[in-house]
Amino acid sequence: MNSYFAQLTTEKINPSTQSIDECDTREMLTLMNNEDQLVPVSVGKEIESIAAAVDRLYEALKDGGRMFYVGAGTSGRLGVLDASECPPTFGTDPELVQGYIAGGDVALRTAVEGCEDDAEAGERLIDEKGVTARDVVVGITASGSTPFVLGAIRRAKSIGAGTIGITTNQNSRIEEACDICIAPNVGPEVVAGSTRLKSGTAQKLVLNMLTTGVMIKLGKVYNNLMVDLKASNAKLYDRSIRIVRTVTGVPEQQAVEALKQANMQVKTAIMMIETGTDASQAEELLRRHQGRLKAAIRSFKEA
Repeated sequence: MNSYFAQLTTEKINPSTQSIDECDTREMLTLMNNEDQLVPVSVGKEIESIAAAVDRLYEALKDGGRMFYVGAGTSGRLGVLDASECPPTFGTDPELVQGYIAGGDVALRTAVEGCEDDAEAGERLIDEKGVTARDVVVGITASGSTPFVLGAIRRAKSIGAGTIGITTNQNSRIEEACDICIAPNVGPEVVAGSTRLKSGTAQKLVLNMLTTGVMIKLGKVYNNLMVDLKASNAKLYDRSIRIVRTVTGVPEQQAVEALKQANMQVKTAIMMIETGTDASQAEELLRRHQGRLKAAIRSFKEA
């Protein structure tokens, strides 16, 4: 076991930061910032794999499948974070994108030692959540070898679900286990083995791309506006009004009134204003075009 971990890039000593404990504050932060700038470049080299993952997820989600993030420690927390942001940002059902961490929700705040080494717990998770061949499971593990994640991925694959691995080590165990592997090479960490640093940043960038890319393909973005957001607080209510006004050019009061009639559904309000239809008619037009606002407006105007 030790020999496997010793050869991981993320466990190696970073020659650029070997004297970081002797630096003053500004020097220390500059070293960290220099290392952080390597992360987007490493992620960019994985675009082909990320694109393949987005397309695989899109095919699943558009046909009624779901997306499951599985991870441990920092990786698990990032997956849960990304999943939890989908409903307010894209108006999705909480069941559509789900995130799970080894040790359960308590592990989001408190380190639960040893749970990441339980491969059987990962397998049980897949069964308990009712994962089917229609779904896709995304395993997140910096080392590429976390037993909990590997257990989940292997169980998911055995029942025909799609499997995607995200790691910051190449030629890893998860690469052998999953259908698509995304493996940005971020290099050794600023503090050796502290994968909450560059590895965590790289994982966050990849997760951003996965869910945002899928949601765009599902029609939940108009131009670059989140037209399926849920106005669940004052900021999002204000944003909803601004989005309607940006797309349609109407005065604020007209945007507010349209949103009220549309039950605060931004897409419906825009459709109503752009086509002169009422809320029920606008919703029907959107349904005919699988919720794709731009296509629905274009089709109406060309009819």
